[in-house]
Amino acid sequence: MIPLDALVRLCPPPADPPPAVDWVQAERVLGTALPADYKQLVETYGDGIFDESIWLLVPGSAYDDCDLQAQTAQRDEILAALWEFEDKPAGLQEAGARVLPWAFEEGTGAFLYWLARPSQHPDEWSVLYNEGRGPLWEHHDMGCLAFLLAVLTGTAETEYFGHLFEALKPTNHRFTTAEQTLGTTGR
Repeated sequence: MIPLDALVRLCPPPADPPPAVDWVQAERVLGTALPADYKQLVETYGDGIFDESIWLLVPGSAYDDCDLQAQTAQRDEILAALWEFEDKPAGLQEAGARVLPWAFEEGTGAFLYWLARPSQHPDEWSVLYNEGRGPLWEHHDMGCLAFLLAVLTGTAETEYFGHLFEALKPTNHRFTTAEQTLGTTGR
């Protein structure tokens, strides 16, 4: 079973398909192609939150907090200032390597990033978790869809997201769209 099929069985997507994304425009703005598994996630779910914990960023979202381009610009600025006095994660020592956010954790300041290395195709990018309010970075040698599925099933080897199973104890996994959570934006 491919990860998207497994995720859809575990956590049903919205009944109405999300708005189409202009991938050419999004990739032009970001200056890079994006992973195919991420595009599948976005085309299936759109912007919103998994299990009240993980917000998926989407290009062109009507909500700045969920907009991939807005969050990329904001995170680039924040991290550039931070790395003036803190060490970058090991994977970013390679010339041209960068991080791109694809999700964030509700209420913690933590972000999930791709480790985008210039020598790799976007489908080979791995996931970095940054705790947000501290210097710790956690590397996961898998794509964003596989990582999200591992977190929701409790099989991710991570120091984080334990609250999903300790506090929330989900029996049914749920995806809630940004519009359902945040209200209409006057589109």
